[in-house]
Amino acid sequence: MKDKISKSGIEQLRKECLSEIESVTTSQEELEKIRIKYFGRKGKFKQMFEVLKEIPLNEKKIYGELLNSVVAELKLKLEGKLKELSVKKVKEKNELSILELTLPGMKFSIGRVHPLQKVYDEIIDVFLRLGFDIKYGPEIEFEDYNFTMLNIPYDHPARDMQDTLYLDLPVTKNGKLLLRTHTSPVQIRVLLSEKPPIKSIMPGRVYRHENLDATHLFNFHQVEGLVVDKGIRLSDLKGVLTYFVKSIFGQDIKCRFRQSYFPFTEPSLEMDICCLVCKGEGCGVCKNSGYVEVLGCGMVHPQVLYNVGLGYEEYTGFAFGLGVERIAMLKYRIDDIRLFYENDIRFINMF
Repeated sequence: MKDKISKSGIEQLRKECLSEIESVTTSQEELEKIRIKYFGRKGKFKQMFEVLKEIPLNEKKIYGELLNSVVAELKLKLEGKLKELSVKKVKEKNELSILELTLPGMKFSIGRVHPLQKVYDEIIDVFLRLGFDIKYGPEIEFEDYNFTMLNIPYDHPARDMQDTLYLDLPVTKNGKLLLRTHTSPVQIRVLLSEKPPIKSIMPGRVYRHENLDATHLFNFHQVEGLVVDKGIRLSDLKGVLTYFVKSIFGQDIKCRFRQSYFPFTEPSLEMDICCLVCKGEGCGVCKNSGYVEVLGCGMVHPQVLYNVGLGYEEYTGFAFGLGVERIAMLKYRIDDIRLFYENDIRFINMF
């Protein structure tokens, strides 16, 4: 049996296996065949280990160590070759999938700020620069906060079901519950919870029972403002709002104030700006007046101050309210308010 295993035979088998491993250049399958041929259950080195069982003990140790050393070396070579082929295969795959730089690039759609949100943020930013803080209130409001405490009497047309959306809920001590028709109730909440000086804006969504058309929606956004302190005058109101419209529409915009009526202010005014379409010459948009209305305002009515427990002889104040959609329509020359809510990407991309 001794003739069946020898150092020269082991070395010959080593060289034979090493040569076959190194000859493989592309196929991982060929490497697997070589592994089975030499190291499998019926492989050539397995047969040599079987011979070791039948030789004398002193020779078994010598040939066993030599065989183990050769097998370990060849398996290491086999694993190295396998890794080399794997790396080569990945590299070839990447080279095949390389970008074709002559093809036109893909166009990606980039998100944009909605024009209504953009104007909303601009409006708030103007008043923050003037030192106003921001107050928020609930959209479901008490009837007294929405009307009574704002000096809107029970027989006022605004309380009619045609304008106000009342909720089918139990009546509270502050009247029926409704979807607020303006953000003015937040002014009442501020006046009830804080002492002057007060200098706040109240942005938010409001609701009215309206027929939908190019200028009306059943819900829209308002930003109202309130300033209450000692010695507040009408000139303060005019100064703040003039700064506002020039910040939004440009420093060269012309503006004017007209006498009006609101139950919660006295005197009451409406503010107009020069028509942005005809530049003041007169057109269908401004009804040939050269001006368009942007907001309502006035000095806080003494009755409102009395309703919240403030001394109307000691304190004065002014308030104003504007529609965000209206400002956006004027700023961007949009003639249909419904465009803001139709989610037409072509419309949004214009901005």
